[in-house]
Amino acid sequence: MGQLLPRLLALDFDGVLCNGLREYFQTSWRVYQQVWPDQTIALSLETLEHQFGQLRPVITVGWEMPLLLRAIVEGTPTPEILQDWPTVRDRLLAKYHLTAADLGQRVDSLRDRWIQTDWPSWLALHDFYDGVIAALQRWQAQGQPLAIVTTKEQRFVTYLLEQAGVSFPPEAIYGKEQQQPKPVILQALQSTYGAPLWFVEDRLGALLQVAATPALGATELFLATWGYTTAGDRAQAEADPRIHLLNLKQFCEFPHWLSP
Repeated sequence: MGQLLPRLLALDFDGVLCNGLREYFQTSWRVYQQVWPDQTIALSLETLEHQFGQLRPVITVGWEMPLLLRAIVEGTPTPEILQDWPTVRDRLLAKYHLTAADLGQRVDSLRDRWIQTDWPSWLALHDFYDGVIAALQRWQAQGQPLAIVTTKEQRFVTYLLEQAGVSFPPEAIYGKEQQQPKPVILQALQSTYGAPLWFVEDRLGALLQVAATPALGATELFLATWGYTTAGDRAQAEADPRIHLLNLKQFCEFPHWLSP
C-alpha cells in the first residue's frame, strides 16, 4: 500500500462504524414471530441470540435475518450456513412461500413503527465502535472527503449519526435505496472524486467483488477485523494481495495507517 492519501474514504456502516447486532436480533425476532407465530422453539432466546451473532457475517441485506433465525431454529448445521448461506436462504424462501420483498417490507415497517413509538429503546440497541465518532468528526474537520456505502437505508444511517453528534450529508450516504452493487457505486464515486479510493468493509464478499472489478484496480481495500467477520474471512483476506487487514485502532488513527 502506497502512502498516497485517498481522494475519498468510503466506509461501510454496520460492522465498521456501528454495531447494531442487538437491534438486528430484536427486529429479526419480532419479524420471525410474525411469520412463524405460535411455534415453540427448543433454544432459549439467549442461546438463539448468541448463535445469531456468530452467524451474522453471512447476512448481506436485512430481509435475510429472520430466515437466519429460522435456519438456526430448524437445526441447520453451522458449517452449512457459513459455507452456503445463499442455498440455505433460498431453500427456506421456497419452503415457506416467502419473498425477499415481503420480508424486507416486514423488517422495514417494524423498524418504522418501533422508531415512531419508542425511539429511545431502538436507539439504545446500537453502539458505535470505540473511537469511531471522534474519528469521523476529526476527518470532517480536516476536510477529508467521506462517503458511506451500505445496504442499510440512508435514513437510518442519518438518524443514528445525528443522535451520536455527527452531521453527515445525506447525499454522501449511499444506502439500500441505490439498488446498486457496491462496486457500481464505488465506480461512480471514483468518476466524481478520482483515484485512489480507500474502501473499508467488514464483509469479505463485498471486498472480493470490488477486487474483481478492473475499473477499481487502484482502490485500496480494507477488511474491518472488528466487524462481522469470521476467522475464515480474516484468513482468506490475509492471503489476498489486494486486501489489507485493519484493526479498529488503526482505523481511528487514519491517516496514519501502516501497511500490513
